[in-house]
Amino acid sequence: MSGADDIKNTAEKAGGKIKEGVGKVTDNEKLEAEGRADQTKASAKQAGENVKDAAHNAGENLRDGLKD
Repeated sequence: MSGADDIKNTAEKAGGKIKEGVGKVTDNEKLEAEGRADQTKASAKQAGENVKDAAHNAGENLRDGLKD
C-alpha cells in the first residue's frame, strides 16, 4: 500500500472518531452514526489494501522462488 493511502485512511478514521465524539457530546445521534460509518469505511479500505499488499507480496515471493 502506498504511504499516501495509509495516511488518507488514518485521517478518515480519525475524522470519523472526532465526528462520533462531537455527536455524543451534542447528543446528535445522526452525527454520531456518521462518525461510526466513516470509521468503518476507513477500516474496510485499509483491510482491502492489506489484502492487495499480501497478494502482491505472495506473487513476488513465488516469482523469486522460481528464479532460484
